[in-house]
Amino acid sequence: MPYPILDPTGTTATRTTRPPRARRRRDLRGATVGLLVNTKQNAAPFLDEVGRLLIAKHGATGTMARTKVNFAAPAPDDLVKEMTTGCDVIITGIGDCGSCSASAVADGIAFEAAGLPAAAICSDAFRVTADAMAELRGAPGYRYATTPHPVAVLTADQVKERAARVLDDVMNLLTEPE
Repeated sequence: MPYPILDPTGTTATRTTRPPRARRRRDLRGATVGLLVNTKQNAAPFLDEVGRLLIAKHGATGTMARTKVNFAAPAPDDLVKEMTTGCDVIITGIGDCGSCSASAVADGIAFEAAGLPAAAICSDAFRVTADAMAELRGAPGYRYATTPHPVAVLTADQVKERAARVLDDVMNLLTEPE
């Protein structure tokens, strides 16, 4: 008999008939990019580099970075509200372990439900955990970006290279060109 998958964040997910998905922008020109850092090793420089590249290559005007207190728990409602008010799109991560991957996906789904396009980034070793959280949050098939595992042990130059490699996936998650 299969065992049920429990939400490791201790919250109750409400099932919806359709996963939340915010309206996409055509591009990022003039956008403020929210960077939700989860305190994992290399998460801040990774997301900072993604934000820098979005400004340099895609016309975003700036970033607003915030850091979660607990990498394994979804962002608190007040943080989601603050970032929803001050940002046009959100990037969250980096999921470099099971619980932080699940949490990054939960955050992405929360921002989508709040009306902002979101790109969660997880390392590829934790797809199963990320997918399970999406299912628990009522968003089966939720799309997120992946980068090769691990991220925590990378040098500064390797972090920049990984951020550049995931940039197209992030753009595809945040925009929907006509």
